[in-house]
Amino acid sequence: MAKTGFAHHIGTFLLFCGTILLLITTISSPVVDRISIMNVSLGNGTSDHDSSVRFGTFGYCLLDAADGNRYCTGKHIGYNPAEFLEAADSTDFNGAQVNTAKALTRVMVLHPIACVLAFIAFLFAAGAGICGALLGAFTAITAWIICVVVMATDFVLFGIIKKHINDDSNDGHASFSAGMWTLVAAMVCLFLGTIVVFLTCCSSRMHRQRHSSKHAEGGYANGTTVTKRHFWQRGSRRTRY
Repeated sequence: MAKTGFAHHIGTFLLFCGTILLLITTISSPVVDRISIMNVSLGNGTSDHDSSVRFGTFGYCLLDAADGNRYCTGKHIGYNPAEFLEAADSTDFNGAQVNTAKALTRVMVLHPIACVLAFIAFLFAAGAGICGALLGAFTAITAWIICVVVMATDFVLFGIIKKHINDDSNDGHASFSAGMWTLVAAMVCLFLGTIVVFLTCCSSRMHRQRHSSKHAEGGYANGTTVTKRHFWQRGSRRTRY
């Protein structure tokens, strides 16, 4: 198994970083209520605290509610953030916005899928061989494509919510949170890791071919090879017997 060099380990590390960053986005609220993709401060806070909602991959959590408690939805694919904000903050969304936001939350199931693929790519690349590097590069590019798709979906989904909340006349305020930026960072890490792993694979293959060529030339120089005989020489050899 050919060695792929130190640069290959850098690419493998980038794939590992991408996996961890995607995992952080995946376990956002309600799995871990302190991590979210978007935070919304509601305009119905009390004098002691402000109510806020943290939206994540599989649901959301309402923090510091009027009674001081914390409420989280169940973990499931797809939810309706616009409908919840209409009830919690008296924010009016039109029917198209409600339906679009609800549909796009289902696409967030790609967060864990991209995370799993990035981890598989890391395992392949960690083998440090040419075959492992190739499998790792192709798996990583698949994870990167999925990551780009779901990142674009998240920006559209929460961009709709964010713009509507911030432009509304009430006191609510929405902003992207850590889960969104770890997703962006994961996309960058996967892109760079894929390029480095693929290039080191190609470089290792070219180095092996040059080494084999030099070895073969050395064999000719040492007289260890047999000169090719022409067809008339082969015939004359048979006549001697």
